Amino acid sequence: MSITLTNLVKYFGQNLVVNNVSLEVMDGELFVLLGGSGSGKSTILRLISGLITPDAGRIALNGRDVTDLSVQARGTGFVFQNYSIFRHMTVNENVAFGLRIRRVPVAEQRQRCAELLDLVGLAGLGERYADQLSGGQQQRVALARALAYQPAVLLLDEPFGALDVKIRAQLRHSLREIQQRLKVTTILVTHDQEEAFELADRIGLIHRGRLVEVGPPEKLYHQPRTEFTATFIGGGNVLVGRREGEFIRLGQSRLPMPPDAPPHDEGAPVRILFRPETAVAQPNPFDPHEGITPLGVGTIRAQIFTGPLQRLVLAVDALEGTRQLVPEPVYGQRRTRIEVALPSRYQEGEGLAVGQQVWLGVRNFHVLDPTGLKLLIHAEGSPAGTVAVAFGCLLAQAAGGPVTLLGLAEGADQITAVAERLNQAAHTWMPHLPFLETRVRQGDLQEIRREAQEGDYEIVVLGRVASETTDGRETAVVRQLFFSIGVSVLYVTVPRPQVKRILICTAAGEPGKRDVIFGGRVARRTGAQVTVLHVLNPLTDDAERQRAERHLQQAQASLASLGVHSQIELRAGKPLEMMLKTATQDYDLLVIGAPAPPAPQHLVWPELTGQVVSQAPCPVLVVPMQA
Repeated sequence: MSITLTNLVKYFGQNLVVNNVSLEVMDGELFVLLGGSGSGKSTILRLISGLITPDAGRIALNGRDVTDLSVQARGTGFVFQNYSIFRHMTVNENVAFGLRIRRVPVAEQRQRCAELLDLVGLAGLGERYADQLSGGQQQRVALARALAYQPAVLLLDEPFGALDVKIRAQLRHSLREIQQRLKVTTILVTHDQEEAFELADRIGLIHRGRLVEVGPPEKLYHQPRTEFTATFIGGGNVLVGRREGEFIRLGQSRLPMPPDAPPHDEGAPVRILFRPETAVAQPNPFDPHEGITPLGVGTIRAQIFTGPLQRLVLAVDALEGTRQLVPEPVYGQRRTRIEVALPSRYQEGEGLAVGQQVWLGVRNFHVLDPTGLKLLIHAEGSPAGTVAVAFGCLLAQAAGGPVTLLGLAEGADQITAVAERLNQAAHTWMPHLPFLETRVRQGDLQEIRREAQEGDYEIVVLGRVASETTDGRETAVVRQLFFSIGVSVLYVTVPRPQVKRILICTAAGEPGKRDVIFGGRVARRTGAQVTVLHVLNPLTDDAERQRAERHLQQAQASLASLGVHSQIELRAGKPLEMMLKTATQDYDLLVIGAPAPPAPQHLVWPELTGQVVSQAPCPVLVVPMQA
């Protein structure tokens, strides 16, 4: 029986948990939904089973629409992570429970129980109770119970999550055998990549309620389309270079652009993936006939023994200026770090040593789909909306990313007029922005948050005339953008004609890093020059000054690792006064972090941030910081 999901949406309160998911699982297929905690994968399973109802979209089983049917009418079997077997019943009674409520004859119940217990490896244990069974045995009982009334669809929600490694491996093997023998269409939810690789015919990767990518395990591992898939699945090295003719420039190295790579414009960023096992490290230069593309000389910084493999961490000078996505750079890191996996050496003294210089190369690599900063612009019909569109589209053009103009209609009778206004605003920018679209939503400012969450945007652009201050409604929306979604907000009071100079105002310490990194991403995309400013209290002691100096040096190193040239400034005075004074020096964008309190729901918009936004002589990008 096939499973078809069409534009499935589910909200819990104001939180979007399942975001427009469409998927088809083929008859007899074992499909795995893989994602992190809170990604929405278990909610999708509950929607299919009928335990909860969708807010939008349809669910079909073998072509029959079951969206509005009860759990019993759908004919699905469900296995939970916590087993959920009845403690007061024997194994036989648990397995026969579904048959009994369907009024199946007793003799048939007994026969079916015996067959299933034999199938799941529990023959002879039918009279035991739950407290007489191990965790693995209880999970087998749950599986047998779900299969008892021969469901056309089997749904498994983290079924092995509470078991130890050895038992999980045994049950995975048993499950695969049972599923193939019965030919039952199965969806399994897990966060365990090894489990997904071992069991799945296909994997669907879930992130923030969105179905990011679907494919066979081998293809998702070796040839993912998206950066998220490349970084979420397996270990890997993801670097960002630039296209130069038929090559990809990575620092001092050049790699040939594969003929089947997604199209990239000349000079555009190119993200490449190579897995640690496809990288090669050796003491001597590579033979040109070996088929290995050299990346330069590196120094071994660490060795990690993992059993069959030995993982090396290399620091490579030749890749300086190349933006590194994975492994995630350490704040202040200057040299690109690359992970290499080699077969373990048995005899003592064999192999490579920490501190040794080696030649680094790759046997093969994969080019990911191009992307850019994704912007949402609130294009309201006012002067504030005009400045937001003007600068937001300018930034999108420089950053090479997709942009959406959002219009809000208070009532259904206004939708057509708002759509016409958006089309007029978009007409000017269409020749310069190939990925520009318009969207109208009916409702109040909360629709900005909903659209930002559904569209997975990175920056929301809001307009502001010089005399305006943040009102309560906008503060509530921004709070949710920051702490529910993690989206940065760009306030535009006066548009700038270009994005060539960026001022990042930062604070020392852990919370003062994300603004530097995010501002660096914007600078890399736009080619802007960056100044990093830190303001000290005039009465600061030497220790605090030294700490601030180290923070600025680390910021400069982190920006250099992104390929962004920067200068740093340490000044003493009142923070607001010094920020605004520095921003008047012909900067096109000011980047500032808004600190997150321990209880975001009680957030009052930080006074300093609000003053900077309202008084700055240029647009202000506010980056949500982690406490």
